[in-house]
Amino acid sequence: MKVEFMQGNQACAKGAIKAGCRFFAGYPITPSTEIAEAMARELPKVGGYYIQMEDEIGSIAAVIGASWGGLKSMTATSGPGFSLMQENMGFAYMTETPCVIVNVQRGGPSTGQPTSASQGDMMQCRWGSHGDYEVIALAPSSVQEMYDFTIMAFNYAEKYRIPVFVMADEIVGHMREKVILHDNIEIIERKKPEEKPCKNPYPFDVDVPPMPVFGEGYNVHITGLTHDERGYPDVSAETHDRLVRRIVNKIRKNKDDIVKWEGEHLDAEIMFVCYGTPSRTVKHAVRNLRDKGLDVGYLRLITVYPFPDELLKSLKADKVIVPEMNLGQIYYEVERCCKNSEVILVDKIGGELHRPEELEKAVSVT
Repeated sequence: MKVEFMQGNQACAKGAIKAGCRFFAGYPITPSTEIAEAMARELPKVGGYYIQMEDEIGSIAAVIGASWGGLKSMTATSGPGFSLMQENMGFAYMTETPCVIVNVQRGGPSTGQPTSASQGDMMQCRWGSHGDYEVIALAPSSVQEMYDFTIMAFNYAEKYRIPVFVMADEIVGHMREKVILHDNIEIIERKKPEEKPCKNPYPFDVDVPPMPVFGEGYNVHITGLTHDERGYPDVSAETHDRLVRRIVNKIRKNKDDIVKWEGEHLDAEIMFVCYGTPSRTVKHAVRNLRDKGLDVGYLRLITVYPFPDELLKSLKADKVIVPEMNLGQIYYEVERCCKNSEVILVDKIGGELHRPEELEKAVSVT
């Protein structure tokens, strides 16, 4: 175990390499560029590959190809680049391609605020591509979590054969803190089929089938079209229903394994529901408010998706406060679940983090 002082984006790169990432494709974009820079330096030292593509469309395409070539693969981007990746993300869901996409969010729309923080892409990561699919999205709130959650993202990607998002922001990407670089941390490796050639790489009766690798004699066909168990196009209603339900249900059926959260005083009359960097302010504000005798608690979503519906529905709070660095996104998910509570959005845009007094003021609002 080593302890180092580093930037969040650098910690993300170290976590990726620790998880076994050996391929990175990307296009420089503020405020994620330091991840690409670190991967360009470090990947060749461990036998990995770094490539700067012509744009973010090419970047995610290269990541998908490298994953099918047998390498744990990732990219890092921000708002405009994230938008460009959406179509190929849908391809990755349909082909069940494990990979990691790190989005260091910045203010938008469009070019927006390249050097300022935001949480404006949270709904896009869930609904940005078309069709039916389920996502896994993690929201780090510290430099340590940029390291830990990147490893977690690779483990989820390999375990469930799915693209996984690390939804960071400019603040956590650029802040510097102490990071413990763990040695004894679980790393999940990819399972491959035993049969060569592999006659049914997409069996309908297996939640997460083992993944063949190009060039190793599996002789599989990969397509973004609705496909049968052999991987060949079959756009019939029956095949589409069986295939897409399996892709969706492999996440829904395993929510208890995937969903992670932390919280204190979950039975409080007033609850904050938060995620990402604003969680830091929430914890400070909750301590202040409890010192004043108020019955306040917090729930922080570590995995924002799959969304922990049942957990939110179990809250008994009279008032639920949702701070976000946007004009309201996860707020609507909380409102959907907490029907018997007054749900208050504390929005903030412009690139700055909430101040404790802003959150404390929301507690007194009726």
